[in-house]
Amino acid sequence: MSRPLSSESVYRAIADPTRRRMLDLLRTGERPVAELMAPFKLKPPVVSYHLQVLREAGLVRQRRRGVHRIYTIDANRLRVATAWLTRFQPGAFAATP
Repeated sequence: MSRPLSSESVYRAIADPTRRRMLDLLRTGERPVAELMAPFKLKPPVVSYHLQVLREAGLVRQRRRGVHRIYTIDANRLRVATAWLTRFQPGAFAATP
């Protein structure tokens, strides 16, 4: 049974630099797992783990094309983090007496 998506899972997923780099790679379009693995010196099970964390957080979607798994970013879940982080941008703080 899958767990419900939470804001916490998004923050946990983007906390890792490897997963952030994977998201950067997916910004330009969908990619097969082999392309996502290429920039990293990681074993396939480690890459699979990172992709699973991203899927469970709702940040990426996976589909099959023949024997290949193709990943696509799902930016809707990133909007949760963006909305919260935007509150801390310069000028976003209310002046206090």
